[in-house]
Amino acid sequence: MQGLNPQQQAAVVHLGSPLLVLAGAGSGKTRVITQKIAWLIRQADHEAKQIAAITFTNKAAREMRERAGQLLSKEESKGLTVSTFHTLGLNILKQEVKKLGYKPGFSILDAQDSDLVLRELAIKEDIGEADDIRWQVSRWKNDFLNPEQVMQQATDELSQRAARLYEQYQRQIKAYNAVDFDDLIVLPVQLFQQYPEVLETWQKRLRYLLVDEYQDTNACQYQLIRQLAGVRGALTTVGDDDQSIYAWRGARPENIVQLQRDYPTLKVIKLEQNYRSTKRILDSANHLIAHNPHLFEKKLWSTLGEGDPILVMPCRSVEHEAEKVVGEIMKRHFRERTEYKDFAILYRGNHQSRVFETLLRQQNIPYQITGGTSFFERTEVKDILAYLRLISNPNDDAAFLRVINTPRREIGTTTLEKLGDYAHERNNSLFISAQEMGFAERISTKARQRLEHFTYWLNDLIELNKTEHPANVVKRIITDIHYEDWLLQNSSSPNMAEKRMANVHEVVDWVNKLYDDGLGKETLAEIVAHMSLVDLLERNSEEAEQNAVTLMTLHGAKGLEFPYVFLIGAEEEILPHLNSMDEAGIQEERRLAYVGITRAQKHLTISYAKTRSRYGEKMACDPSRFLAELPEEHLLWEDRKVSTPEERQATASAYIASLKDLLG
Repeated sequence: MQGLNPQQQAAVVHLGSPLLVLAGAGSGKTRVITQKIAWLIRQADHEAKQIAAITFTNKAAREMRERAGQLLSKEESKGLTVSTFHTLGLNILKQEVKKLGYKPGFSILDAQDSDLVLRELAIKEDIGEADDIRWQVSRWKNDFLNPEQVMQQATDELSQRAARLYEQYQRQIKAYNAVDFDDLIVLPVQLFQQYPEVLETWQKRLRYLLVDEYQDTNACQYQLIRQLAGVRGALTTVGDDDQSIYAWRGARPENIVQLQRDYPTLKVIKLEQNYRSTKRILDSANHLIAHNPHLFEKKLWSTLGEGDPILVMPCRSVEHEAEKVVGEIMKRHFRERTEYKDFAILYRGNHQSRVFETLLRQQNIPYQITGGTSFFERTEVKDILAYLRLISNPNDDAAFLRVINTPRREIGTTTLEKLGDYAHERNNSLFISAQEMGFAERISTKARQRLEHFTYWLNDLIELNKTEHPANVVKRIITDIHYEDWLLQNSSSPNMAEKRMANVHEVVDWVNKLYDDGLGKETLAEIVAHMSLVDLLERNSEEAEQNAVTLMTLHGAKGLEFPYVFLIGAEEEILPHLNSMDEAGIQEERRLAYVGITRAQKHLTISYAKTRSRYGEKMACDPSRFLAELPEEHLLWEDRKVSTPEERQATASAYIASLKDLLG
């Protein structure tokens, strides 16, 4: 434990009661978790297979696994669980799902699949506004409310119809032998409630839990941790209520308060020493967040020196803001020989990046946007995965509907509507119903021949999957459907088709790798389930290695750090956002600004535009209220700055030195 400060050490060695580690930004929380894993194994007689470290993203889990691997030998870490909540839920379900009435090899629906099911149900129920229904269903699940409870709470006709839709949606996806992302947490909680003996088995299996980013847990995740920790409460939670910025997806910072109620013997240790930022940045962040109410007071401090004041840049317009920010980047890159990867431009909404992208391209400055289309959201990847889902789970109607005409097989919508009605009458899946004599009599000879050709071929693949390496099954699909030709016909250029085909080959590589990693134990269904759970934006770790300016949202920046940070669009109705003007909303927006400020290591620039175009009209903008909440002594307002002759001379000398370096 060399190199840990006293508070970090205390957190590592604490046993005997539940522990809450209040870890401020940049205070070394990952190090505490990984050191505690090593300490539990080496000093506290815990076997690695009895320990689970749970986090929210694959990236965080991967980093934690790597760090634990550096501290422990292969033998010591054998059987250690380091996973996301959803992966843990999936592992529980894989072993216990029969008890909940599902068959093995269930499918995991993604957001688009869920949308499709809900939209079709909404049309039948005559609910016009189906856009927000998936979010609403997700919120109900996160709050651990079942359809009956939602119906009891419904106060008007519209909310009753939404509750009915929720109930039909659950019934429908269960008929597909499918679950959605939220179910990966909801179903294990239900399982443990209904089968105490199953819960006891898992409590014995996982005897110590470490939970990262605790402030981001929703009601259902809290319940799952509570069940697994049991009365023993062998639990370390690490979190920061000041960085809770995900209320919109169900996160409850009050779970930190709930922890104290549920575990009266809870020990609280604060990590307040920051290893990232200078004193001025931290003092400003402390000052801002002090405007929010707190159950636990904490103040970040650092030994990294006073640092530069925070530069505040008022700008005439959005375009002027981009010019000034890009100008600052060019100036620092040239004058201080700073690499482009040291700069980050952070914003509240994705739409704010466009004007910056244009300018960076014009100036030939490399940049990367974090938060674009993820690998598994690409059409070609979803197509191949849908085939794999259907082969491993013939009841997956969402997958059936996706692949039936990809590539086109001229099986028309009328045929598919008749098939849907017939399957509903028979209470069977679309694939099973498509092969029944009763349905064949309802459609034309041509339609029957086309469907028969498709179902025979698919049955061949289902048989092949029982004996063949999963990667060979994927290759056979790609060849049989002439997918490369299909991409050439449906892409904007041959070059684009080639790129898309490269993504398809990557799916084959993934299937290969997952099968080999499982030493041949992984079935195609398990491989597809794993792939459905991967957060691909985090998978592309090579992106982080580029020497490029990073553009990303404040939500996406959590957990990251950069020497130079530009926090743009610090205006009322942007930060804080127009839709978050109630008290709880303002508090969350303040936490978001706090997260943005604490990403900066050496230098922070905050900018805002005085005018912004909205709906084709120029509108005046007010600076964000959060600027007024920062300590004036740490701010340097660009429009109030007067350069001394000495400063101008120093700047000129720096330019000359840089030029000499370049020419040297």
